[in-house]
Amino acid sequence: MRHPVAQFAVAGLAVLAVFGAAALLALRGLGNAEALRDARQFATLAGQGIVEPTVAAGLLRGEPEAIAAVDRIVQERVLGERVVRVKLWARDGRIVYSDEPRLIGARFPLEAEKLDVLRSGATNASLTDVSGPENRYERGQGDLYEVYLPIRAPDGTPLLFETYQRRSAVASTGRRIWMPFAALMLGSLVLLWLVQVPLAWRLDRRLRRSQAEREALLVRAVEASDDERRRIAADLHDGPVQDLAGISYSLSAAAETEGSAAARETLRQAAAGTRDSMRRLRSLLVEIHPPNLRASGLEAALADLLAPLRARGAETSLTVDPALGLDEDAERTVYRAAAEALRNVERHAGANRVAVAVEDRDEGVRLTVVDDGVGFGPGDRERRRDEGHVGLSLLDELAERVGGRLAVRSAPGDGTTFELELPHA
Repeated sequence: MRHPVAQFAVAGLAVLAVFGAAALLALRGLGNAEALRDARQFATLAGQGIVEPTVAAGLLRGEPEAIAAVDRIVQERVLGERVVRVKLWARDGRIVYSDEPRLIGARFPLEAEKLDVLRSGATNASLTDVSGPENRYERGQGDLYEVYLPIRAPDGTPLLFETYQRRSAVASTGRRIWMPFAALMLGSLVLLWLVQVPLAWRLDRRLRRSQAEREALLVRAVEASDDERRRIAADLHDGPVQDLAGISYSLSAAAETEGSAAARETLRQAAAGTRDSMRRLRSLLVEIHPPNLRASGLEAALADLLAPLRARGAETSLTVDPALGLDEDAERTVYRAAAEALRNVERHAGANRVAVAVEDRDEGVRLTVVDDGVGFGPGDRERRRDEGHVGLSLLDELAERVGGRLAVRSAPGDGTTFELELPHA
């Protein structure tokens, strides 16, 4: 029971890990996107809500008072753990303000992305490439996001407001967004897995109980069938067979005393027909309940099964390994399989030679029944089964239940080979 449940638990855990990893990546991506959106919103608030109202016309001319006014508000309300640098650019690439005084008045060509922001009025964010000369004072600050947007001077001149925000701060914002959802999701998945394992355990136990009950019912059905076979065989032996024997003796005696030759011949024929009916009934008794299977062993019972074929003139051979060591159930299964195979040979094959062998092999016990009869094609077995001949199908199911295998190989004109393999007890 533990093996399939363990397989289910491991498979569920693997699915949980794969789904959890994919979900974490998706949540992390969403969290980072939300963090960048938050960074753009912060830059918009700082640029348009805080810095833009303090920009004076003298800032564009480099007047110290105008620069000091912007610097004061930037130092007090923008710079901090999150923002490490602020720059204000003119369209021609001149830095009109920076909290790093050595950059004020310097001129660098604006990238196409920044010029597009000035034209479109959108807010953009990207990782900073600190290798450029305009970013030489940001080196050593770690990874930075540069977020920029357009603002306007009092006379309407467009300026580019740029903040440099720590990547760690942006990532921290993203983690604060997605980690609670991730914890809730992973906790729910683990809880679902923990609930499913005992449910699978219970379901497996219930299935195994059902299987055991079905097997017990099958055993009881087989035992009931054996009891019924014994009862029918006893009734036939003690009733009709004995009556036919008495009738045969009476007819034979009457044939000796009857005066008319025609009457004597008729009585002799009736006595012979009665004895033939007795033989047929005895053969039927052997098929219904083999008396020699327990009393004399498997070989004697199989010899009884071959007797009707020998009586019809077929050449028969029987080989039984003396070291079989079969238990009672396996011995009964081998006998039933041989009886079904030989019954089919007698009724359908028209064989001249029939060979039966029971061998002890490394992988188990093998019963082989080979005949040189007419054989049959692939569709004949299905047709006979549809007509109600289900003996081979029942044997196939019985072999599977005990871990064995049934194989029937045949072709028109090439005879039939019947093989049953049973594992060792």
